[in-house]
Amino acid sequence: MNFDEIIERRGTHSMKWDMMEPIYGVPAADGIPMWVADMDFRPPACVGDAVRKMAEHGVYGYFGDDSAYKAAIGWWMKARHGWTVDPAWIFTTHGLVNGTGLCVDAFTAPGDGVVLFTPVYHAFARVIRAAGRKVVECPLVNTGGRYEMDFDAYDGMVEGAKMVILCSPHNPGGRVWTRAELQGVADFARRHDLVLVSDEIHHDLVYPGQRHIVMDLVDPAVRDRLVMMSATTKSFNIAGSHIGNVIIPDEALRARFAGRMGALGISPNSFGMEMATAAYSPEGAEWIDALMAYLEGNRRLFDAGVNGIPGLASMALESTYLAWVDFAGTGMAAEEFTARVERDARIAVNHGPTFGTGGESFLRFNLATPRARVAEAVERLQQAFADLQ
Repeated sequence: MNFDEIIERRGTHSMKWDMMEPIYGVPAADGIPMWVADMDFRPPACVGDAVRKMAEHGVYGYFGDDSAYKAAIGWWMKARHGWTVDPAWIFTTHGLVNGTGLCVDAFTAPGDGVVLFTPVYHAFARVIRAAGRKVVECPLVNTGGRYEMDFDAYDGMVEGAKMVILCSPHNPGGRVWTRAELQGVADFARRHDLVLVSDEIHHDLVYPGQRHIVMDLVDPAVRDRLVMMSATTKSFNIAGSHIGNVIIPDEALRARFAGRMGALGISPNSFGMEMATAAYSPEGAEWIDALMAYLEGNRRLFDAGVNGIPGLASMALESTYLAWVDFAGTGMAAEEFTARVERDARIAVNHGPTFGTGGESFLRFNLATPRARVAEAVERLQQAFADLQ
């Protein structure tokens, strides 16, 4: 597990590296891509071993018998999160953006509203709008650099909504929601008769001293409207496998979701199934623990450097490897601070407004890269904003 290793990803059809210049104008030769949420690290060796075994066999037919795969999910959720999952609850999708789209399709109708606590992962709104539904924004409250929820305000905002999507842990703010906050979401969903979709794709990427709580463990009374989403892809850097799970404890909701899966002909990718099965193992657990210790170092390095620049504030991460930096204190327009980051520092980043209301003064930086590259990014940012210091 050498997370300091520099792995050349340019010219490998990497979205993160090979699309940096066409999309952002950041030069491929010496730009630093800190946008797309994948890591510049190899996954645990057990995942590579599983792919090599398939390649050596040489026949790539339809995948059958998912019992080992579902058993691996069950073991992981119990061992790492204290959550008992019945194999019958598990649906396999082509990643969780696909899972989100299937939920929107199965549990809402065109014209219905879907609630998002913004700013939040930009793909949610994209999928909702593409499906002909309405995005209902309930803005998070930024209290001293920490996001909180205001359900008293939200109760008056959700007329016409049929679903709420929770990002837990939160992307891009990195919050690990407390049990009380999760209970508040459950109560909110019941009050307004909303299907509650809890996207927990980052649940393994939690820093020391923090504890993620699975929504299904918060309140048994919410199960009749609860849809859980999880995946190996973010945890183990295998996003290209396009595999994820929609886990539904309630029988009636499962039947509705199964109907849409069948109608759309969704079936799993064999490589993704084998990779995920290998990852959800003791070896995978050891790798995750080492990863989070390494990312803790990256987080500290980045925050110390960025927070030392007058006018910049990096939100304290409790989870994820996605730093959320507020440039409001610079007094600059978004066009100016973004140009300084992309043109002057040559760093490609996600633009805050794409995450919805509340993201206007922010940029998101991916810290899951070798530490030397994080240090270089910090130096470039300090130079790009040197006139403020």
